[in-house]
Amino acid sequence: MRTVAPYVHEGGKGAEGVSSKEIAARIFVAPTTDSDTARGVAKFAIASYMTVPVYRAFHEWLGRTDQLKAMWEHWAAGDRKAAVASIPDEVADDLVVHGSPEECREKIAAYVEAGVTTPIPAILPVGVPAEDAVRMLAPAAG
Repeated sequence: MRTVAPYVHEGGKGAEGVSSKEIAARIFVAPTTDSDTARGVAKFAIASYMTVPVYRAFHEWLGRTDQLKAMWEHWAAGDRKAAVASIPDEVADDLVVHGSPEECREKIAAYVEAGVTTPIPAILPVGVPAEDAVRMLAPAAG
């Protein structure tokens, strides 16, 4: 977010020099303290998304080429299992919020601090039922 937000706001500055642009971001959230499970789900989702050309190009622009090169190579060779396994934990942690409800709320708040004006949590199917997760992650829950 810290890389993207300045570009969005620069393009949306009005006469007063204030940005009128909204930054809506879908934030994947796995509400569980089981980091291994959260990372497993995250890596599966990352492999599914980051092999689409536009998402790949975006993450190359963000500087993740070295971290994701092995995944792209395995995917292109047809080895989906190796592609998922090659994704570093650090990338999964950067792209999917996970942890206790309190930790998840804090991580979502960090997106807002970095420039997101409309966070859109996308609950991943781990930890708790989606309905419960929505209640637990709401700002009022903290």
